[in-house]
Amino acid sequence: MAPPFVFPQILRALEEDPEDNHRLFAQNPVDVTSLRPSDLEEFVKGVSFDLSDRELFCIEDQDVFDRVYSLVRSFYTLPPSCKCNLVESLRSNLSVLLPNVDSISRSVQDQEDEVPIIDRITSHRNALKIYTFFLITIVMTEESHVSSVDSTKVVAGRGRKKLVVQSWNWEPQRGRMLNLIANSLEINLSLLFGSSELDENYLSFIVKNSFSLFENAAILKDPEAKDALCRIIGASATKYRYIVQSCASVMHLIHKYDFAVVHVADAVARAESKYSDGTLAVTIIRDIGRTDPKAYVKDTVGADNVGRFLVELADRLPKVMSTNVGVLVPHFGGESYKIRNALVGVLGKLVAKAFNDVEGDVSSKSLRLRTKQAMLEILLERCRDVSAYTRSRVLQVWAELCEEHSVSIGLWNEVASISAGRLEDKSAIVRKSALNLLITMLQHNPFGPQLRIASFEATLEQYKRKLNELEPNRPTEDSSKGPTSDGDSCNGDGEIDDLQPEVTNNTHLDSLPDSCQPDNEEDIREKDASVPDIGNVEQTKALIASLEAGLSFSKCMSASMPILVQLMASSSASDVENAILLLMRCKQFQIDGAEACLRKILPLAFSQDKSIYEAVENAFISIYIRKNPVETAKQLLNLAIDSNIGDQAALEFIVNALVSKGEISSSTTSALWDFFCFNINGTTAEQSRGALSVLCMAAKSSSRILGSHIQDIIDIGFGRWAKVEPLLARTACTAIQRLSEEDRKKLLLSSGSRLFSILESLITGNWLPENIFYATADKAISAIYMIHPTPEALASTIIKKSLSTVFDVVEQDQAQSDSDGNTVDCLTTVHVAKLSRFLFVVSHIAMNQLVYIESCIQKIRRQKTRKDKAAAESQNTEENPGATQENNSINAELGLAASDDALLDTLAERAEREIVSGGSGEKNLIGDCATFLSKLCRNFSVLQKHPELQASAMLALCRCMIIDASFCESNLQLLFTVVENAPSEVVRSNCTLSLGDLAVRFPNLLEPWTENMYARLRDASVSVRKNAVLVLSHLILNDMMKVKGHINEMAICIEDDVERISSLAKLFFHELSKKGSNPIYNLLPDILGQLSNRNLKRESFCNVMQFLIGSIKKDKQMEALVEKLCNRFSGVTDTKQWEYISYSLSLLTFTEKGIKKLIESFKSYEHALAEDLVTENFRSIINKGKKFAKPELKACIEEFEEKLNKFHMEKKEQEETARNAQVHIEKTKNMESLVVPSKVKDEPVEEYDDDDDEEGVSDSEIVDPSMGEQGDSLKASDSEEEPSNSEEELSDSEEVPDSEQSGTTSPYSLNQNTSAGILKLSYTSFKQSHTIFVSGEEEEEEEEEEEGEVEGESESSNVKRGNRAKLCSSSVRRSLRSSSRT
Repeated sequence: MAPPFVFPQILRALEEDPEDNHRLFAQNPVDVTSLRPSDLEEFVKGVSFDLSDRELFCIEDQDVFDRVYSLVRSFYTLPPSCKCNLVESLRSNLSVLLPNVDSISRSVQDQEDEVPIIDRITSHRNALKIYTFFLITIVMTEESHVSSVDSTKVVAGRGRKKLVVQSWNWEPQRGRMLNLIANSLEINLSLLFGSSELDENYLSFIVKNSFSLFENAAILKDPEAKDALCRIIGASATKYRYIVQSCASVMHLIHKYDFAVVHVADAVARAESKYSDGTLAVTIIRDIGRTDPKAYVKDTVGADNVGRFLVELADRLPKVMSTNVGVLVPHFGGESYKIRNALVGVLGKLVAKAFNDVEGDVSSKSLRLRTKQAMLEILLERCRDVSAYTRSRVLQVWAELCEEHSVSIGLWNEVASISAGRLEDKSAIVRKSALNLLITMLQHNPFGPQLRIASFEATLEQYKRKLNELEPNRPTEDSSKGPTSDGDSCNGDGEIDDLQPEVTNNTHLDSLPDSCQPDNEEDIREKDASVPDIGNVEQTKALIASLEAGLSFSKCMSASMPILVQLMASSSASDVENAILLLMRCKQFQIDGAEACLRKILPLAFSQDKSIYEAVENAFISIYIRKNPVETAKQLLNLAIDSNIGDQAALEFIVNALVSKGEISSSTTSALWDFFCFNINGTTAEQSRGALSVLCMAAKSSSRILGSHIQDIIDIGFGRWAKVEPLLARTACTAIQRLSEEDRKKLLLSSGSRLFSILESLITGNWLPENIFYATADKAISAIYMIHPTPEALASTIIKKSLSTVFDVVEQDQAQSDSDGNTVDCLTTVHVAKLSRFLFVVSHIAMNQLVYIESCIQKIRRQKTRKDKAAAESQNTEENPGATQENNSINAELGLAASDDALLDTLAERAEREIVSGGSGEKNLIGDCATFLSKLCRNFSVLQKHPELQASAMLALCRCMIIDASFCESNLQLLFTVVENAPSEVVRSNCTLSLGDLAVRFPNLLEPWTENMYARLRDASVSVRKNAVLVLSHLILNDMMKVKGHINEMAICIEDDVERISSLAKLFFHELSKKGSNPIYNLLPDILGQLSNRNLKRESFCNVMQFLIGSIKKDKQMEALVEKLCNRFSGVTDTKQWEYISYSLSLLTFTEKGIKKLIESFKSYEHALAEDLVTENFRSIINKGKKFAKPELKACIEEFEEKLNKFHMEKKEQEETARNAQVHIEKTKNMESLVVPSKVKDEPVEEYDDDDDEEGVSDSEIVDPSMGEQGDSLKASDSEEEPSNSEEELSDSEEVPDSEQSGTTSPYSLNQNTSAGILKLSYTSFKQSHTIFVSGEEEEEEEEEEEGEVEGESESSNVKRGNRAKLCSSSVRRSLRSSSRT
């Protein structure tokens, strides 16, 4: 019998001679690489013949074993045919060997002699090991060789990598071999190995190499090989209890190879399904649960892979996961958001799949229900997770549960409420997930296809009445208290009852097909008999509960409409796109307010983001463009009627795009003409006007649309229907302007005179209402200048007629009035409206005349350019091109071309000037009106009585100022006076807008008034401030006004109380930051300095600076700002400014260079570190710097922090010392004013004795030592610096009047020499005695005061000397007595 085969560590170990000589090894291996190809082929054929011809156990023979080993050792060098022969022989022998195991078990039962059976079992086991070892070794050898070839021999073709084509088809062979190994593990091997636990080496070898193959992504793409590997792992771990090692290998795979996660989950799930044993899955789950959560914070890739594995496992084995999920729940408290995301996904899978089993007793059902409820509560709680990624993932899981119909009605509204709240989340990904969740909830809602609040309320009221009829004894007030939806509308598992949604939807649809219409509500309430009978009382209660839940859901969705409008203005494109999608879905389900909100998407058509525009266009097409052209036309004209000016501009933009793309067909255009011409029954004048508006919009892309109905436009637009709908005339004027050049010529030939007379009557007539006249006259005058051949002639006639309607009537009224009649009252009470209309007509004609002159000049230039080009081409054909070029150069040198342009410019200037100013003494109609207008605007007493007239007059004045520079200059001061002092905010607002036009037209004239323009930002009126922000934004962003100087006024608007103004100011700075190298970087220090001096709340200042600094993104600019802001400390003494500067510094994004600059600039701000807020701001900078600092920089930061804290404490001590010194000085002055004069008066020098002396000393020094100490410190410092001066000044006779005026006997009455010597002696003795009482802290105070006296000596010497003389009075008295005794 052959010795047993033992699995070696490596293949070459089989060549080693065993010490005990009790195992099979290669005794005589052959070097096949040295054989010739023919010999090698014969060698392989011999081996194959022996393996196939002899019995299966021949592999144990030493000769066969050595030859097979030699071939396997050099397998990768064999030719393809030899490889195939060897592999096929080994595989076929093993495949025949496996069925023999069953025969062995049968033979054991029949055989009486056990010795031959044992030999057979040993031979089978040995052969199985050898075949398995050689096959797996061949697989590993070939795979390693293929991998090395893939990495070195790659052919590049068109950017893609192509593997070298192998000379034999290895992949099918690999799959068959691995499947054979898997089959060997699935048969009953317990008899071969003596027990259910196989040989450790055998199983370890197979499992180790199988997991190694799992690390190859190419093998996992082969379904056959992957299936075999999964079977091997499942059998090894589950059937043969190779759990610990398999679990470790699985964890290694999961952590290191992300592509293997799904396949490992498949292997684990297959093991559980095949053997009905989830031990491997449970072990892995518990191993993951026991892992320290902090480990996943560092290993982010591993955390991601583990999370994916858990989700995949929960999807495949929901029941196994549900029983072991408790070990994973503690990871919700970990810091790794990826693990939390995965656990959320796991709970979602479990809720959807783990509790669908309806079998079991009541207790098991109750346990499942409680477990599911606990999981749902965790999902609700995780909606408020600290990580935005987790919050987003939770909302995605809820959307998946809604799609799976796994959310009960009881939770439906709670989930909807949380999702609506997440619409205001600070993270864009969370908002996107919340929007998608709401879209999913609408699509899968259990309440029906119509979610109007009125519909639900009406239906609910009917069924409550029905319930009262079924329960006659039930109190009326209890009718509103229906059962909760969790109890009656759900089944035992907490799911939605299958019957209730159908009943709810059918009842809703059958009873209220159009219940949303307000005019149908009364009819609905009257139709009690129409309510279908759905059954007994309990079913009615359940239906009422469902209706109440539906009503709550509808109200929740309706309440979220304002938030969706805000999201449409978001800077995130995903917010806008998903908000539009949600609004479209809300409109589909008829949510209240959805249609009004959808109209607000029109301005988004101007978005520069292509995705947003496409979303708006798609939404517009899906909502308003129908298959029926009449319906489409009706939708469009209704939209045009209800739109404001801004929406109409956006609608025009979209309609133009759709017409050019063919989305609005010619049949739709025909339907619009039918509406305009009243060819459709029931058409109103308003609808006719709307249809013409849409046609005018479409004509911008295709001007031929209007050409076929010119006569209809005149007849209907200016006919009797215009009196019914006055705005129809204005729309008709717009249509005339949109005509093509060819159509205009046709119009002039056919109906020109009639049209002009109609337009003239529109302007000069009085039949239009006041609120419509101005817009209609505007369009009419523009139409005249657009199509009339000589518009100035007709304009002159219109001005004269308008003038006659005002002043002729006034003269008639004056003639009829009494001699003492009041002309002003007549004018103001009767003709203010007419005068306002006249001023508007004159000023608008003047503006159009200016535009007409410019268009004529441009037309002349174009004609001249074409003429010169044609002449040049003709000369090139007739003459020599060189001569033509020479002539052109000569003309250029002579300036002939420039002279033509200068002549045109001169003519243009003269024509423009003649509009208002006139020339050469000729009468000028508009000029005379402008003079009258200027005088009228200066008559404030009249205009204040009539604000409407002032508004019209100032608007006309501004228009005239825009036309003429001299007129503008003469009236500029008047304009600013009105814009500042006018009581009407309409007037101030109009004038503010006009200032913007004037600044564009005459920038040099407006430059001295820049400060006054910025002052409009402080106006009390909201409209004035808003217009000022718009005007200044336009001027600054278009480089028409300098930014510096007053930009802080615009910065303050960021914190305006009105949100619209605040948003406009933020938009201005956002756009300003995009210009060049971000001007905000240069403006920030100036803004900071000016805001610090303003009376601005600290919170507002912080918000403004935070927004402005947030717009600076470049690191270099941040680093430069550090230096600039630090330098501002040196020139500032106000603590408030110190705090503001330091706060602004703390907002900067610091880099390594920025931190170094901050440290280098320490000298500039060290004096400000005494303030606590300043120090705190610097500490916040230090904390931010520590987060990104490298070890070297971190050491510098820590050293800087110590220095900062040290200086802060020193400065605080110095401030405390200075305050104490000041308190001492004040006490000293107070005590001297009270104590010293009284002693001098009451106690003469001659009466002092020893007792009195002690008493005097105690009164003046010892009782209040602070007074003496402070005085001594002053005296000591002064005497040390200037001893000679102190002696002279103390002995000076100028000190005498103080004592003489007091009327007492004073020591200063002695002669000068005596008094000087006495004073010197007393000062010295007092100084010596003073040192006894002075503490260490007070000595430091003296030193500081001595240093301070050096600087301020010249200013306060007299005061100090006087104080010193007073303070030493007691010493003087003692010195006098001692000298007299001597």
